[in-house]
Amino acid sequence: MNFERRQARLKVKEVADVVGISVRTLHHYDEIGLLVPEETTEAGYRLYSDDNLAMLQQILFFRELGFPLKQIKEIIGSPSFDRQEALALHRKMLLEKRNQLDRMIATIDKTMLHAKGEIEMTNKEKFVGFDFSHNPYEQEARERWGNKAVDEANAKVGSMSKEEQQALGERMNEIYRNLASLRHQPPESAETQAGIQEWYDFLQSMGGRYTLDAFKGLGQMYVDDERFTRNIDKFGEGLAAFMRDAMAIYADRNEPK
Repeated sequence: MNFERRQARLKVKEVADVVGISVRTLHHYDEIGLLVPEETTEAGYRLYSDDNLAMLQQILFFRELGFPLKQIKEIIGSPSFDRQEALALHRKMLLEKRNQLDRMIATIDKTMLHAKGEIEMTNKEKFVGFDFSHNPYEQEARERWGNKAVDEANAKVGSMSKEEQQALGERMNEIYRNLASLRHQPPESAETQAGIQEWYDFLQSMGGRYTLDAFKGLGQMYVDDERFTRNIDKFGEGLAAFMRDAMAIYADRNEPK
């Protein structure tokens, strides 16, 4: 007897629980056309098929390797996209990443022995495994706002002492914590907008010279790019989306008439 296998349909919350990402992320992927559910019921429920889950796996592999959402959409939407080739590429890149991590772990092990006086290490050996040749955010920033703003910001940080860089990081965290404490207020409130003014001034002080449009686009990237969302939301669930909304309001209010 032949049985036709019927694909399971999972609701968005079920997918979020299985995968470990937020419902908000899945909604966003749907809104930008990156991952459209197989079916939407008359009641508005999104239902995801096995094929949807397979594509979501591909998307998350690309995200883990630092690809921006826009580029992922172009890749998986291309007529020449081949899932097996993509999996092979993911595997190759992850093996390279694992090799780098293995080298760094070995450096940590040697450093611990060196600290105990059991072995000697050269200065060069102390930094085996570190790779500063690629910042996964930098190319995306250059594409959005041009080389000048990124180069100026990099030069600003590079010219600072370790103490100055630490103070800069503490100031940034302080602003994040303040905004996190305000995230249950309306994004247009006076308190929130004062906090966003601090964030805008902080970015300007870094030499980025963000235009209001670029500042607004940066806020959108806090939600579009799950890496940013994950790091910002460590200060408070939903902070990235709150900052996006508040930054957009700030930009619109301060745009010259």
